[in-house]
Amino acid sequence: MMHGPLPDQQDHSEAATGNPLVAALGQALALCNNAIVVFAALALIAACVILSYSVLGRALFHSPNYWQDEAAVFLLVGATFMTAAYVQGQRGHIGIEAFVGLLSPLVNRIRLWLVDLASLLFCAFFAWKSWTLAHEAWVDGQVSNSMWSPPLAIPYVLMALGMTLLCLQILLQIIIPFAGASRR
Repeated sequence: MMHGPLPDQQDHSEAATGNPLVAALGQALALCNNAIVVFAALALIAACVILSYSVLGRALFHSPNYWQDEAAVFLLVGATFMTAAYVQGQRGHIGIEAFVGLLSPLVNRIRLWLVDLASLLFCAFFAWKSWTLAHEAWVDGQVSNSMWSPPLAIPYVLMALGMTLLCLQILLQIIIPFAGASRR
């Protein structure tokens, strides 16, 4: 859990100014992430409204709604995966900092780089598998097993896009130190 900024995590507003290409990528990704956060917030509100409508509809009018659970799940999957890059950009994921105070700044930089590299490898595999699932669902016309039967390509594409953006964010965080800037 993070209680304050770590010594190696300064403000990154000018983190990649040493390389114009890295700076442009960072700014484009930040702009994309900020837009996604707005849509994800709207998706969360929509999921709340849909589920509330479902509860009220069943309680007051005894009318079953067969679509609300899947619609809410699709919205929540999209909000969760699509905002992962934003959270990573803020270093907002839960991290265990037991060794940070015990290690030298150089060893901490190496530790962060290794963690980012391992995270990138895992997320790249996850993104690749998500894209293959999305492709299979699209080509085969897979739908969910319900009366509503929405296409399963929707959540798979949201997962794949979110993980791809997360890979780009982690890759940017790996590249930034090599561009002559402090890492976040």
